[in-house]
Amino acid sequence: MTSAAIREAFLAYYESRHAHVRVASAPLIPDDPTLLLTIAGMVPFKRIFLGERPPPAVPRVASAQKCIRTNDIENVGVTSRHQTFFEMLGNFSFGDYFKADAIPWAWTLLTEVYGIPPERLAVSVFADDDEAYRLWVEVVGVPAARIQRLGEEDNFWASGPTGPCGPCSEIYYDFDPASAAPVDVTDDNRFIEIYNLVFMQHSRDAAGNLSDLASKNIDTGLGLERLARVLQGVDSNFETDALAPILSAAAAAAGLPPDMRAVTPAQAVSLKVVGDHARAVLHLAVDGVGASNVGRGYVLRRLLRRMVRHGRLLGVDGPFVTDVLRVAAGLAVEAGYTSVGDRLEGVLTELAAEERRFLTTLSRGEDRLAETLAAAAEAAPAGGGGGVVSGADAFELYDTFGFPVELTAEAAADAGLSLDMEGFAAAMEAQRARARAARPGAADVVHADDAAAVRAWAAAAGPTRFDGYDTLVTSEATVLATLVERPDAGGGGAKQLAFNEPATEGETVKVILDATPFYAVGGGQVADGGTLSAGPAGADATAAVRVTAVTREPASGAFIHTGVVTAGRLATHLLAAALRATLPDGSTVTQAGSAVDADRLRFDISYPRALTAAEVAAVEARVNDWVAAALPASVTTTNLDEAVAAGAVALAGEKYADASAVRVVAFGDASTELCGGTHVANTADIGPFKITAEVGIAAGVRRLEAVAGTAVLPLLAARDATVRALTATLACGADELPARAGGRDVAQLDAALRRARELVEAAFA
Repeated sequence: MTSAAIREAFLAYYESRHAHVRVASAPLIPDDPTLLLTIAGMVPFKRIFLGERPPPAVPRVASAQKCIRTNDIENVGVTSRHQTFFEMLGNFSFGDYFKADAIPWAWTLLTEVYGIPPERLAVSVFADDDEAYRLWVEVVGVPAARIQRLGEEDNFWASGPTGPCGPCSEIYYDFDPASAAPVDVTDDNRFIEIYNLVFMQHSRDAAGNLSDLASKNIDTGLGLERLARVLQGVDSNFETDALAPILSAAAAAAGLPPDMRAVTPAQAVSLKVVGDHARAVLHLAVDGVGASNVGRGYVLRRLLRRMVRHGRLLGVDGPFVTDVLRVAAGLAVEAGYTSVGDRLEGVLTELAAEERRFLTTLSRGEDRLAETLAAAAEAAPAGGGGGVVSGADAFELYDTFGFPVELTAEAAADAGLSLDMEGFAAAMEAQRARARAARPGAADVVHADDAAAVRAWAAAAGPTRFDGYDTLVTSEATVLATLVERPDAGGGGAKQLAFNEPATEGETVKVILDATPFYAVGGGQVADGGTLSAGPAGADATAAVRVTAVTREPASGAFIHTGVVTAGRLATHLLAAALRATLPDGSTVTQAGSAVDADRLRFDISYPRALTAAEVAAVEARVNDWVAAALPASVTTTNLDEAVAAGAVALAGEKYADASAVRVVAFGDASTELCGGTHVANTADIGPFKITAEVGIAAGVRRLEAVAGTAVLPLLAARDATVRALTATLACGADELPARAGGRDVAQLDAALRRARELVEAAFA
């Protein structure tokens, strides 16, 4: 079976035979602050499992989820099964069916739908899970000799130290079923895990005690590439149709034969690294991740740089990543990831620029790296082995030449050397200490345990009803909880939190209400500002809080009121639409961030080059045309697939909590986007719109800044004052300024300045 057939067979089986709702893959950027990336099929549903969100109307779903894990990155290419990017097929139950259904359904899928002989399969269960063991033996009919009990490390899943958890049961493929040796599923040479069934039936408290959950859940994961390896009869995941074409493209770039058996073992490892990382880099970039030195951006940068380095090891001298990524993109589109095709050209431009920058880094630092490795080898003890690259040398390569320490470690390992990571960490910390010393006076921040206490306080208060789509005033609301921030007695800028205590004038207080019209910061829009009054509003109020910030606690749904911004005019939708409609390749423009204030905005886009002055002017004019057209806002609610199919623009990498009910905001034919923010009722309410800046802020990311409405007037007044000052100084009219300021007068001043400098230098020579 092809990978596409395997994927479809899984989804169709659970959809048609067992009434599951088929859901699309979520982005690799999870809606979860505790996770950097989507690492498993259950991640999009984690909050449902934790009880932080209600289950969907149909409490059983099936998905093919794209995932990335980098914890075993050093094994990629070395083993037959390790990958950073993979697809996980999963079926999930939210308080619906449990072990008695999940176990036989999984067995039927593997043996009947995929046609795997039962004697080729083995099973593991948690050591104390007698119920699962009985179901495998008595219901499914698996011989006891092919069932292995394993401990908590292997067969017990938990979301963390506390919370929902439970035993799991894994199904393995046996490459040597005729062996007389006892079944040992931990033998990676003979067995490969293909399907994991997690039975979330317990909750663990802080003391480690287990209690039964009110609702028992099923969370499963079946590795698509691993199953493809089994069903396609190949020796590794990299020889399946999901990966082999990408490896062939990498081999072609290096002038090598496409057959992995015709290259050296070292070349095979490098080809596998390139092939695996190509998929990871592609999907990260398509989901809105840009290369950087922190967070997800660092993951992308590290993977791309490993691709480039292994390309060099294969003998590729120049850029080659684009050709490999095009093959990976073709496979992704065939797999149903249509957004890859929609955003491909912009992504390739950005990644090619990152590749060129790293090739420059490599050319500058490779000689120094070779010298470092040679010196470490020479200093090794007699007899070979034991050579160590010092942390100081590794830090120099990192700090001066831009070599990621991981690549230095890999190069050292290839040369039979180790790297002093403790020494590197010490050198890095010393640099950070120097940086801190250079900027004294920074205030201490609230301690992490205080932040956890705030979350617990918000969770205890409960959810807030948001009225702000329909009104700017909630006539009456009940205070659910308060929190006062006071300076800690120990000083140093730390804060002491007083929960549900009275606050006196001048103190900072956080307030949670049962209902609010205040929009909480999110989706690029700043929070609303205003006043909370106890009793009558205005001067007669018995107590009042001037709100300066509003945030929403995701776990509880509580709106926490603390800060100030003014609600008002918004223009980001029109700006995004104008960019897409005006630029010659505007269809590739994707939003990379925004900040919307009452009358000004910052809007970041993924775009490979600076906009020309003419393009900026054209975008600005288009927005003002739409403002003048007085287009009314239309807000509807529909499901995500229908909204996108109808042309609504979704933010790259955005995860929508409820895909069955997304909010679509349209302004005539100008703009249709998915957005949870608040909006003007008519584009005429925005007023005049002026772009004030267009700059590059990162590789492949441009930032536009603009003002609207009454904020345009002081901007124009300031610029008019500047023009008046210049015309007075140069004794000319405003229409003559371009010629005078950009022509002869300025050139003469510049020449005079150069002559003066030369005279000064000659006098002191």
